[in-house]
Amino acid sequence: MSDLRIASANGAHVIIDESTVQTLRAALRGNLISPADAGYDEARTIFNAMIDRRPALIARCAGASDVVECVRFARARQLILSVRGTGHNVAGVSICDDGFVIDLSRMKSIRVNVADRSARVEAGATWGELNHDLQVFNLAATGGFVSTTGVAGLTLGGGLGWLVRKHGLALDNLLSVDVVTADGEFVTASADSHPDLFWALRGGGGNFGVVTSFEFRVHPAGTVLAGMVIHSIADAPAALRSWRGFESTVPDDLTNGALLFSAPPAPFLPESYHGAPVVGMGGVYTGDLATGERALQLLRAFGQPLADIFQPMPYSAAQTMADFLWPQGCLNYWKSNFLKALSDDAIDTIVHWFSKTPSALTTVVIEHNGDSAFSRVPEHETAFGHRRWPYNLVVTAMWKDPAESDANIAWIRAFWEAMRPCLADAVYVNYLGDEGLDRVRDAYGVEKYARLAALKARYDPTNLFRSNQNIRPDVVGA
Repeated sequence: MSDLRIASANGAHVIIDESTVQTLRAALRGNLISPADAGYDEARTIFNAMIDRRPALIARCAGASDVVECVRFARARQLILSVRGTGHNVAGVSICDDGFVIDLSRMKSIRVNVADRSARVEAGATWGELNHDLQVFNLAATGGFVSTTGVAGLTLGGGLGWLVRKHGLALDNLLSVDVVTADGEFVTASADSHPDLFWALRGGGGNFGVVTSFEFRVHPAGTVLAGMVIHSIADAPAALRSWRGFESTVPDDLTNGALLFSAPPAPFLPESYHGAPVVGMGGVYTGDLATGERALQLLRAFGQPLADIFQPMPYSAAQTMADFLWPQGCLNYWKSNFLKALSDDAIDTIVHWFSKTPSALTTVVIEHNGDSAFSRVPEHETAFGHRRWPYNLVVTAMWKDPAESDANIAWIRAFWEAMRPCLADAVYVNYLGDEGLDRVRDAYGVEKYARLAALKARYDPTNLFRSNQNIRPDVVGA
């Protein structure tokens, strides 16, 4: 291994000699990977195949002590630094060109405390892994519509999931976090210890430190009622209007959304619809199953569905049911925003533009979280913004062939322009791409962003943690 040229925060590069790198390697229990090492390409690959960055160093940490060593190493040299949990974020902020990556993906310890219904989970775990272990005890953690999503990134930005209407966001269920701050100190933040840092971490993303583990309140789940009712795209406008009325009646036990997607070649669908655009209204009911069946009657009563696949299943299985819609290895370009309302115009525009998608891998999601545990948390309690908007729209354009990129990006941008009259001035930070500072501010609103910027100046005045949806310190020159 020769000396390394690595990007620094001042826009220049520094040369780190081989002996210094070897000293860091010897200090870690985990692995330190450079471009010359076997496994480098695998280590820099993340969920969004549009991201093709080449870090100078990747530290695959084995524990919190490795994270402390890496943060201190990067801070002392003012290196460009990014932090990777599972690499699922569409913006690709967990990988930086020419910089230093702290990779937490090997840190997957999970410890369940059945007596007090809590779980401590390290930052490299996915929601599927966490709920797999909780299922043994008929418990579940909030957060994650897709099982391959990482616990860390999702929680720090919010944490929507199949229990959001009953138990709130993942961050609403945080009891404490272990975090390595920008000065390389290891602290535990909770309501009673470093409460201002705990407030900022619940919504402020990776701006305030490297969280190495999370302690969650978890909830009884066991067997749930999960699935969806599927209609043809021709029936989508009427089906979505019916679903809108249904959503006004649902109990908190049911978290339910609508999806427009291309039907898989599944035995429960007529063969003529395999690969065809369809709309599905589905979700998870946690509670008494007989009561759940009654709660779904209005949804099931509309029209002539192509399929009704609601059925009892373990919660851990329910969390995997949407995984097929977001496979690994695709090129991704997303747009998202809270809606002012799910108006007739919004529905018609969504259906019209989905029918024009150039890729059969694209999925459009309408999330409904309002008038539930999600919206009842006091606005000031966490850094997460915008609990008052009941509907959120997510357009996830996905394709495999790079030659199709221009067509897919042009389509989603045109779709978004058509949707603008229906959009609120608010966005969920976890769905943001690389969209600039104004959109980051939109994720929090004026007052919360100002408070977050002040806390950033206190905990990370040099903006060491900047490879994220960045909240800039409110200091001169930042």
